[in-house]
Amino acid sequence: MTSERLKAGRLNAGLTQVQAARRLGVSQPYLSQLEKGERPVRAELARAAATLYRLPATALPVPESTQVADGADPERLARQLAGLGYPGFAHLRSIKANPAAVVLESLLQRDLEVRLVEALPWVLLAYPDMDWSWLVRHAKLRDAQNRLGFLVALAKDLATTQPQFRGALEPLSSVEKKLEQARLAREDTLCRDSMPVTERRWLQARRSPLAQHWNLLTGLTSYQLSYAA
Repeated sequence: MTSERLKAGRLNAGLTQVQAARRLGVSQPYLSQLEKGERPVRAELARAAATLYRLPATALPVPESTQVADGADPERLARQLAGLGYPGFAHLRSIKANPAAVVLESLLQRDLEVRLVEALPWVLLAYPDMDWSWLVRHAKLRDAQNRLGFLVALAKDLATTQPQFRGALEPLSSVEKKLEQARLAREDTLCRDSMPVTERRWLQARRSPLAQHWNLLTGLTSYQLSYAA
């Protein structure tokens, strides 16, 4: 979280520095230094401020790429998706997390449940103002740009047909162009590395043109997504 966003959040919440500092468990001079950019905003404090100021999930901190696990707990990911408002997991107790961080961690999994993968295009559509530069940069660092590019393309297809997602079309198109330039030639799966050989061969012959373009072995299409109707 930037110092400017920290200060703007407090002002929008109608709190003085003294009031906010007390509720955040820090001193007023320390909060003043944070808002002036004289000290970095720690992740724990950023999360507390986002809750106190009722900031959007995009204001939450993002981790370094090396801190993103490739063996994440699927239940935790589902609860994070619930915290982002994904209707498919509305019944779960939610966890607050930055949408870009949730997408990246999901993409890095060797094997991920289909219900979690299907939620990712929704996140891209619901948070068009997420930190795309961070997401694209770290996806490329971990060779996950093809997975991200495919999901961005799926989300863009939905944005062209679903009025509620129309605002995401421009940022998705821009990100798709950047990922296109970094597209990998090697074949990959959409978070299903344990896929049997027979299924791999079947998908090589029957996958969609979009999946083939992104060199992914997946049968997922935008029409299969529950929120596409």
